[in-house]
Amino acid sequence: MSSTTAQSSTTADFCATMLGAAAKPLPPGVSRAARRTLLNVIGTAVSAARSPTVTVLLRAAAARGSAGAAPVPGLARTLDPYWGALVTGTAAHLDDFDDTHLATVIHPGAAALATVLSLVPETDPSGAALLAAFAIGCEAQLRIGNAISPAHYDHGWHITGTCGVFGAALAASALLGLDPEAAGRALSLAATMTAGHREAFGSMTKPLHAGKAAANGVLAARLAAAGLAGPADPLGPGGVLEVLAAEVHHDALRGAGPGRGWELELNTFKTYPCGVVAHPAMDAAITASAQIADPAEITGSTVCCNPLVPELMATVQPEDGLRSRFSARHGVAVGLLYGRAGLAEFSDEVATARQVARLRGLIALEPDPGVARDAAVLRIGLRSRGPIEVRVEHARGSVARPLTDAELLDKVRALVAPVLGEAAADRIRAAVDRLADDGDTSDLLAELS
Repeated sequence: MSSTTAQSSTTADFCATMLGAAAKPLPPGVSRAARRTLLNVIGTAVSAARSPTVTVLLRAAAARGSAGAAPVPGLARTLDPYWGALVTGTAAHLDDFDDTHLATVIHPGAAALATVLSLVPETDPSGAALLAAFAIGCEAQLRIGNAISPAHYDHGWHITGTCGVFGAALAASALLGLDPEAAGRALSLAATMTAGHREAFGSMTKPLHAGKAAANGVLAARLAAAGLAGPADPLGPGGVLEVLAAEVHHDALRGAGPGRGWELELNTFKTYPCGVVAHPAMDAAITASAQIADPAEITGSTVCCNPLVPELMATVQPEDGLRSRFSARHGVAVGLLYGRAGLAEFSDEVATARQVARLRGLIALEPDPGVARDAAVLRIGLRSRGPIEVRVEHARGSVARPLTDAELLDKVRALVAPVLGEAAADRIRAAVDRLADDGDTSDLLAELS
């Protein structure tokens, strides 16, 4: 990469477009997509607030004297901006229940949420400004993800972590009042802080990637504001994207945002807390479960699926709940056995249950490139009757079959109620909706603890 400080057009244009979008009212469809994404990811962050992973991070933060005003959703606890971003981003992605952009497999909400919440106390943005910063934080991740997909992910990178830092840097730039030139410096600095690999899937480190993306993005914006600079055009030819992917589609960055359409409007919301590529098969399993009186009757089953399913979720017998989130066989097994697949079905107890393990061992994955990512065919053999076949053309929660506002709110209610009470999700939803009308951000913060 060049060591000069003058930016060429790719990074400069990208920053100008993103910050320009944040400075104007969001189009109605984008505003709705941003609010739905924000509501969903607040729910996942609150739900994980008391998890062992977050507890470890909070203990480490306390040992470093991390007092500050940044809120941690779900807890009556505040931290300094760096630790606040790290903890919130990790919590939001912890249960693999957050939003998903199916074309890139990026989960943009976690890093964007953590970034804006960490900066609200010091920047005191209007509701519209907070929502806009969140929106471009997501959008920037998705545009950059499009530019390096599919080569980047196929090579083993965890794209949520690697792209998240760029979105976080731009969201932070918007809230900190940086101009496009300074934001370009922030992206240049963020390019040296991008990290995340798929080897971490099924461990505490995977959600940490989103937390680090947020914390590093905020740091990059602060350093850029102070005058630190790096390579001139990190997103352009010869820049970091060409290190991250063997094939880069630079046209995915040019003209991004208004006039070209927003990728954020294609963001989706998970119906199950596990890898999204298994969701079509899990939909099929839950449908089939109503037709099976006794799971002991099952003699075998096959899942005809997109090749990403065995590539990402091939684990046969996971040893704990974290690993079960990356076992398509586990998702199908609990769907068949319980007729549902929520957080409880991905616990350590269920992951190690004998009956679940038996069903997992009877499931075969049959990859077919002709099967779409949101489709699957499940065939089940039974001892005392003919086989059952269930076809899913589009999984629930996909772009073609999105969750309704009511379904999304029901999901968030189930996530938030155990932590903040039965009525909390409705209050959070109302506070999120008021942001679009320039509501006070303090209303939202008040509902998070």
